[in-house]
Amino acid sequence: MKSEHRHQLKTNELAEGIEHLVQWAKQNYKTLIYVGIITVLVIGSFFWPKRKGNLDAAAEQLELTKILTKIPQEKAGIISAKAKGEDRSIMLIQIADNLDNIAKNTDNNQMAAIAFIKEADLLRTELHYRSGNINKDDLTTQIERAKNSYNQAIEKNAENPSLTAAAKFGLGLCDEELGNFQQAKQTYNDIIENPDFNGTVAAHQAKQRLEIMDHFQKNLVFKVAKKTAPPEPVIKNVPLDVTDINLPTQ
Repeated sequence: MKSEHRHQLKTNELAEGIEHLVQWAKQNYKTLIYVGIITVLVIGSFFWPKRKGNLDAAAEQLELTKILTKIPQEKAGIISAKAKGEDRSIMLIQIADNLDNIAKNTDNNQMAAIAFIKEADLLRTELHYRSGNINKDDLTTQIERAKNSYNQAIEKNAENPSLTAAAKFGLGLCDEELGNFQQAKQTYNDIIENPDFNGTVAAHQAKQRLEIMDHFQKNLVFKVAKKTAPPEPVIKNVPLDVTDINLPTQ
């Protein structure tokens, strides 16, 4: 078969194929539309969850950052209000609740751990910023909630030494708040002796707490100062300068 003939046959077959395809498309245009829509949906369903997940994570991170940067401002406001006789420490509880919500709803374990730790820190801090006396039941309830948040932070991101050590240090502080000093010492020693925590901020803080916490366990007794008689005035003999005396004239 000559090459010209072969080329002609291929051209004819291609033309016939195109013609049949056009006719089929005209007869089945609805099917093509449905197939196109389904294809777009399938492709979109593959990429959208990943993109949506990235957008959600970014929004969560932005919200967490916004809350954390707001804390120092709220503390300053509480101190300022306290000087005027107002108690606004409840604001710290509200922020702690927001952090708890983020921690429990995010899929990012590291973000959840940070939120839980900061929540627990605020729960402890609020007790120190609150005006008036705090009864034992309130203290115990709030500290137990803080301990629960610290433990959840450890569960969420146990593979991160810095966050785990920070959460464990918080548990030690909780025990100090409740007067469980021996348990607090054990927690601090565990942090210091764990090689995974070497170089972390919590390890340094734990060492400092062990060095100073004994001073806070002692009851300070102020002795009453003895009353002593005031010293008698001392009269010095000053030489008289006659030039300073105006003598009466006759």
